[in-house]
Amino acid sequence: MGNPSHPPATLAAMDQPRVGETVGRVLGTEDATPLEFWVAVDGNEYIQLDDVIALERKLPNGETIDMYGVVSQVRARHEGARFDSDVFLIEDGILPADVSEAAMVTATRFEPEMFVPPRPGQEVRRAAGEERDRALFFDRMERRLPVGLTRDDEPLYANYEFFNGERGAHVNISGVSGVATKTTYATYLLHALFNGKVLGSGSVNTKALIFNVKGEDLLHLDRDNSTLDDEQRARYEKLGLPAEPFRSVEFFAPVRPDSSTLRADVHTRSDVTAFAWSLADFCHDDLLPFLFADAEDDRAQYTMVVYSVMAQLKRASALESGAVRIEGTDVRTFRELADLINQKVLSEDDGPVWAGTAIARGTINAFVRRLASSVRHVERLIRGDMDDPERHRVSLQSQVTVVDLHNLNDRAKRFVVGVTTRRAFESKEREGKGSDDDLLMIVLDELNKYAPREGFSPIKEILLDIAERGRSLGVILIGAQQTASEVERRIIANSSIRVVGRLDSAEAGREEYGFLPRTHRQRATILKPGTMLVSQPELPIPLVVEFPFPAWATRPSEVAGSLSDGPEDPFEGL
Repeated sequence: MGNPSHPPATLAAMDQPRVGETVGRVLGTEDATPLEFWVAVDGNEYIQLDDVIALERKLPNGETIDMYGVVSQVRARHEGARFDSDVFLIEDGILPADVSEAAMVTATRFEPEMFVPPRPGQEVRRAAGEERDRALFFDRMERRLPVGLTRDDEPLYANYEFFNGERGAHVNISGVSGVATKTTYATYLLHALFNGKVLGSGSVNTKALIFNVKGEDLLHLDRDNSTLDDEQRARYEKLGLPAEPFRSVEFFAPVRPDSSTLRADVHTRSDVTAFAWSLADFCHDDLLPFLFADAEDDRAQYTMVVYSVMAQLKRASALESGAVRIEGTDVRTFRELADLINQKVLSEDDGPVWAGTAIARGTINAFVRRLASSVRHVERLIRGDMDDPERHRVSLQSQVTVVDLHNLNDRAKRFVVGVTTRRAFESKEREGKGSDDDLLMIVLDELNKYAPREGFSPIKEILLDIAERGRSLGVILIGAQQTASEVERRIIANSSIRVVGRLDSAEAGREEYGFLPRTHRQRATILKPGTMLVSQPELPIPLVVEFPFPAWATRPSEVAGSLSDGPEDPFEGL
């Protein structure tokens, strides 16, 4: 089982590139600038995309400038041919011509910083070791987070200071669903963080909250992947990471529909905690707005009714098992609560108190319809029959907490994401940030649903607050979506590290991907699973990285002891 994005097997038969030796000279027939120049490739060598190169230029005053860059394009052509059909005559030996190869290099670093162009004819070599680290600014990274490998299995890094909030924060991942492996890469980053060298003893206080929206794939992070082979294990070793699953994980899933025993709605394991909220929590913690978290709420007038009703629910008295008493009426199910609210806002006597003054009847009716339509989706999550409500509350006691949402309707998903994220964020606000490693990472896929570009909602408000203020509190958002063009701009703009997997060609042309050079946008449309483009502030161009196949099971069939042989392509379907 090999990584499908490795170089073709035919290269294995060629001589290995002689790292550090001359591979070509700066081309004299193309303009050379401090930002970009071309290199003529020696006939006995080859240069490929993403190779790191180095050269020096000696100035008239005797000072030497070390120049570094990354190959962003490679071309080959016949010299001496005039017409397209000449290729046949040249190959038959009738016309004289030579094949020339040239590589376009995007400059990454000058030491010292004197931005002069290289001179035509200067020798260019393939960088390695310390030179490669200087070219990619790895030597300036005091704490390096391994973000993946090159095609020849050399480790690549991101500056941890742009992850933990010290100089920047947040990660945004874009890519086509089912092909870009967005969630898999997000969990790889967590694995690299928890098991690498950047945290050290601080890993005890660093936690991750993951919302699982697709199947039960993330409910096996603590189990070995039976399909992991020795080649992939060796790639973890190259990164300085153990090829093992997550060690400290707790799983939560919604209560099963019509379940009086409060069992989790999960089929592939039995040790998952069922989560729900009591009616008392719903009333006293102001959770009503999260039932109206659709993007269209920004255009709806009934938002005023929502907050008026919320103020009245705050006065409810708590009863046993999480039930409540509201103005003398005992309420033990969410359906009963919704009926009571509807009765109060529609009543001629209570309406002005519960719905607010000067509210049109049409606005109240819109509120009633939306509340009534939410009952069947969330009534299993908001209950008055919980002997120990605290036991069914999503807690962040383990290093990684997975909250499963895949069996919920979109409205219920928004409710769970909004309420859980707000509670985690407020808890972090109260505790404060003890150190740069005292982090809470929130991993959320389908970010465009919860923070869409247009409209407004309580969830979007929380996510914006995290994006703009979270770094000072140690709250890091790792968001993923198919289309960054549909996500609130300020969330994308506040993400220091941006990752792109396979993109749709139309999406790749959007302005949100302006940080990608033109050649990288083209490559994004053909990237294979397991290959990502990683952009970070210190590097002028994105890194093309491959990450190893997960060492943790990503589906029930991969759990050790399964009868399944697993997929032939290690990244298929992730």
